[in-house]
Amino acid sequence: MKLVSFYRFVGVAALASLALVGVAHAQTDYPNKPITIVVGYPPGGSTDLNGRVVAAELAKKLGVSVVVENIGGAGGAIGAQKVANATPDGYTLLVGANNEIAISRLVSASVKYTLKDFTPIGLIASQPMVLVASAKTGVKTTDQFLSLAKTNPGRFSYGSSGVGTALHLAGEMIKEEAGIFMTHIPYRGVAPLTNDLLGNNIEFGVYVLSSGLPHIKAGKVVALGTTEKKRSHVTPDVPALAEHPKLKHIDISSWFALMGPAKLPAPVLAKLQKALADSLQSADLRKKLEDSGSAIAPLNVDMHKYLVDETAKYQKIVDFAKIRE
Repeated sequence: MKLVSFYRFVGVAALASLALVGVAHAQTDYPNKPITIVVGYPPGGSTDLNGRVVAAELAKKLGVSVVVENIGGAGGAIGAQKVANATPDGYTLLVGANNEIAISRLVSASVKYTLKDFTPIGLIASQPMVLVASAKTGVKTTDQFLSLAKTNPGRFSYGSSGVGTALHLAGEMIKEEAGIFMTHIPYRGVAPLTNDLLGNNIEFGVYVLSSGLPHIKAGKVVALGTTEKKRSHVTPDVPALAEHPKLKHIDISSWFALMGPAKLPAPVLAKLQKALADSLQSADLRKKLEDSGSAIAPLNVDMHKYLVDETAKYQKIVDFAKIRE
């Protein structure tokens, strides 16, 4: 019996060793099959654009096919949850925005994942949001906007693409900083918000800059200010809201990042980080993203600190506005 037990132990140990060798080989041989990048929104939006240009460059750098899978719903959270639940082998990744990576779980009890369920690979790009006025208001400047809102508390409304989105939080940050009160009107995306702004059914709105740019350039809405500290390179004539003394602390953007499931093996993570860093130097990628209003992320961002700091910023706004679904 003892001899049988010994051979059984040897057999189990040998199988375990082979499994470890197989895992190690898979990590050093990575990637050897197609990679899927999940985008938690339908095709055509800013997150989808980031996902597709990054996928194209990663395919060149890694030498395998990289496909984008659009999984819309719950403000990107359904797609993010799929990646959080995926096997951590580097073949299922997420290109996500701050909405689903950092904000959703602060405002919705139905979101079960946290930052601990992901391995941050790196930032891709960011772009400001923009506060706009409908033509009916006659408002042309930040000063006029603040004066109108201050003297008419509760009379005016602003729209965003949904409760708990970065656009909503930007609007609430403006309200808190300026000490004004406006009603938030959530829309199911940019299209219906635009229809109401152009139809003069709502006075103000907050866009991601790339979404608002066509309407601003066409003169259909008036850009009052962007939400990052400095002016955007694509709208140099539009002031940053922070240039106004009553809004000097306004600094919030929409950013996009490449993420993997938690416990991504170190060799796989290192390869992905290098491939992403190399991709962000591509002239084609840079042109596509910069033309859309984005700024390419700097290299060597401390992702852990960045995500912690951003989440703390969002938590403050969520608490102020009492946003909780």
